Amino acid sequence: MKINKNWIVGFTDGEGCFYVGINKSDDLKTGYQVLPEFRIVQHKRDIKLLYAIKDFFGHGVVVPNKSSGPDIYEYRVRNFQSLYSVVVPFFESNELLTTKKFNFLRFRDIILIMKRQEHLTEVDLNQIIEITKKMNQDIRDLD
Repeated sequence: MKINKNWIVGFTDGEGCFYVGINKSDDLKTGYQVLPEFRIVQHKRDIKLLYAIKDFFGHGVVVPNKSSGPDIYEYRVRNFQSLYSVVVPFFESNELLTTKKFNFLRFRDIILIMKRQEHLTEVDLNQIIEITKKMNQDIRDLD
């Protein structure tokens, strides 16, 4: 199955998710770990689409989405370097058309903060927390 960049943009607009988890971690100076990821979830009947997306980007994994049931799978990119060097530049060059664009821009801001290693300070961690609070909100909630 061959897909192109326009298809990826449209499919991500409908089915994609830019997410940043912040988990407690006693091993880190700030006490928290920042975990960005790009994800697309589908029923197993469409698993070929997920593998086509993985092939398109050349990064990420296709795995069961354990929280959604046995027949649900996800294409997921968590590797920071892959997010920074592949996913972010792709969506900077190929603009999303829905409100997901605003989630991406916030996601990108967090990736750039992390690239500068500013997430390792409490002040910048708080900035990331504030950005994540604004992600995945309804359009009426956007600034």
